[in-house]
Amino acid sequence: MGMGRFGFIIHPLSVREDVARKYPIARLLPERAVEWAIKHMRPRVVSHITGVRSATGAETEGWFVGCPLSPRQFLTLPVDFVIGKVIEAGRVAQEAGAKIVGLGAFTSVVGDAGISINDALEIAVTTGNSYTVATAVQGAFQAAELMGHRTGEAVGAVVGATGSIGRVCSQMMAEVLPQLILVGLEERPLRALAEQLSAKTQVSVSLNGTSALRAADIVVTVTSAVDTVINAEDLKPGAVVCDVARPRDVSRQVAEQRQDVLVVEGGVVAVPGDVEFGFDFGFPPKTAYACMSETMILALEGRYEPFSLGRELSLERVREIAALADKHGFRLAGFRSFERAVTDADIDRARTAAAAAARVGS
Repeated sequence: MGMGRFGFIIHPLSVREDVARKYPIARLLPERAVEWAIKHMRPRVVSHITGVRSATGAETEGWFVGCPLSPRQFLTLPVDFVIGKVIEAGRVAQEAGAKIVGLGAFTSVVGDAGISINDALEIAVTTGNSYTVATAVQGAFQAAELMGHRTGEAVGAVVGATGSIGRVCSQMMAEVLPQLILVGLEERPLRALAEQLSAKTQVSVSLNGTSALRAADIVVTVTSAVDTVINAEDLKPGAVVCDVARPRDVSRQVAEQRQDVLVVEGGVVAVPGDVEFGFDFGFPPKTAYACMSETMILALEGRYEPFSLGRELSLERVREIAALADKHGFRLAGFRSFERAVTDADIDRARTAAAAAARVGS
């Protein structure tokens, strides 16, 4: 079997910062002017990714393809225009030689979550959501244990529980935690999900995240809201929050004001081999988002298929990709929080502050 090849579509998350890395003038312009300019740009290859080498000896190479739209444009421009732009980016990957392409950040949630894009291309498309979920839940539990929680006694909460990612996170957490709070915007789907999970754990539902979260030790948050939904006053001392959403669900205020909680971002993965991404997306060397990693894992495995697509994710697929990740040598690489690595000292500090807050509160 020849070397597997993949593409991964990225886009600017912060119009000024991300566009300015390539075009410094963007820092001086109003955001709307930058958005107007990038809307008229064509997707293009941003970098060539080399050095991904599996524990099995298999190798893969790939390309980052830039899709020039901001998060706000993904949500406000006509869906057909946005999907057209993502398809164009997919064709760039296809022409570069990719046999599978992953959808990063908002490219994976627009429209029907990748189905139309997959139909329009000759290569397979994946959102990377299955491995994102696997690493988010694994990361949340790992961080909780470091903060001194026992998963067998902890209360969990999933914010955005009825979304495609939230639903599977809820299923996985229900198998481990004795109590789970499902938070969402609509009562009927929340109740339906709660009923499914009630055989495994004690489940409650809440339309008000603010009050629900004060009871939770381990929170996984996965909404597709544009603005933050979790603020400094919403959390219990000692809580661990795994924020899988892009843009973030957790306000930066939480990091600034709450030394007694630990906020981690879902899915920071160490990639096997001597990987060079040729592009700075803000992670330490040789690490990637889980969604990027899923695309690489499938290329290494020679599985050129739409592995995670559409709104419905399956628990079986999440488990399958986690097993393939282990096989190829991908693993969780510590934690990140608001653009920087979380150190052991940060975790100790949060644990000490939480213990102090608990004493004051008792």
